[in-house]
Amino acid sequence: MAFWSSTSVFTSKVPRKILFMFTLSLSVTYLFYSLMSCYNSLQFPLQENYVYQGRLVTEETTFVTLREKLYSTSPQGYLDEELIEVTAAAAEQTVAISTVKDNVETEQRTLDWVRNQAAPTKTAAVYQSPALAREHQEFSTTDNELRVNCTSDYGVKKLPQAIIIGVKKGGTRALLEALRVHPDIRAVGNEPHFFDRNYEKGLDWYRDLMPSTLEGQITMEKTPSYFVTSHAPKRIHTMARDIKLIIVVRNPVTRAISDYTQTLSKKPEIPTFEVLAFKNRTLGLIDASWSALRIGIYALHLETWMQYFPLAQMHFVSGERLIVDPAGEMGKVQDFLGLKRIVTDKHFYFNKTKGFPCLKKPEDSSTPRCLGKSKGRTHPKIDPDVIRRLHKFFKPFNMMFYQMTGQNFEWELEEGSDSRSSQN
Repeated sequence: MAFWSSTSVFTSKVPRKILFMFTLSLSVTYLFYSLMSCYNSLQFPLQENYVYQGRLVTEETTFVTLREKLYSTSPQGYLDEELIEVTAAAAEQTVAISTVKDNVETEQRTLDWVRNQAAPTKTAAVYQSPALAREHQEFSTTDNELRVNCTSDYGVKKLPQAIIIGVKKGGTRALLEALRVHPDIRAVGNEPHFFDRNYEKGLDWYRDLMPSTLEGQITMEKTPSYFVTSHAPKRIHTMARDIKLIIVVRNPVTRAISDYTQTLSKKPEIPTFEVLAFKNRTLGLIDASWSALRIGIYALHLETWMQYFPLAQMHFVSGERLIVDPAGEMGKVQDFLGLKRIVTDKHFYFNKTKGFPCLKKPEDSSTPRCLGKSKGRTHPKIDPDVIRRLHKFFKPFNMMFYQMTGQNFEWELEEGSDSRSSQN
């Protein structure tokens, strides 16, 4: 009785407003410590699975779905509408969850600090997670062919870690397009010509041309004229000593005819191939200064590159085998780049009309995507005697090239082939 009487006296003397404020203060303090006890769960929302409107939404499942689609996509890299809708729905649900949390916490000033420090939005946190960053490493797109660019707004622009340096009319475009199917390769579509024509513009300009990449992805470019540019090896070595170099080579005689065919399509008024190939045809003096022939003296150009780079950093692709066995050559290139063999025979279809493989979607029977009309031109008829003389001219240089690279490309077996059956 004494206790209750004393309590009554106390409450009668204390205004109800103060008592109410004291009670409210205790309630807020209790709520604050309750939230602090689950601080870890608010700090790492990526480890939680959220259920919103009866659906389970996790970042991991969303990105795994995208990765699986990209691994099985065509060179065009289309993502189907269902996948885009699922991803968009997941994003909307994430935003809704964050909004609900914000509405609850804005009632108390004390909880503002907790909300700002411990509950970042789920979307922003996705790209801070190392695990999800590894998922993004497997994304890749092409500049013009892919319609959905998964990394255009994320990642950073880097200088190339690998360059296709040659050779012109050897099959460099076909190789690049096949490589761009790989999710761990990001390559610029156009030829930058930085180390031969635009070097004075600086590395910042060069880097800005490159596509954005995530950690683990390889940035690439191709400019076939680098291989025959005398100052390109030193300039590339100055930029990156450990860079990987890819050279696509082809029978120099067939390559020269292909080169001439391309020029002829643009300048029909030029002299015939036979006229350009000889300084004096009667004496059999071949004009090695003509660019169409000079490019094919591979040993001469390779000697300059070997002054700056070891053979271990170079990979030579056979242009002929790239046509008859594209998957085999692509497997070697992927090994050289340290990548998983994603691009396989399922990605190729041989087009008899054009005379070389086209890229296709491995999981369906959609129309394969071939290179443009500028590829696959029928070569003009060349005097067989001229072809024979050119094979004889290139033979010692070819032998030297075989010895330097440790590979036999067997171009001498093609000496009897008919140039009319050759295609670009």
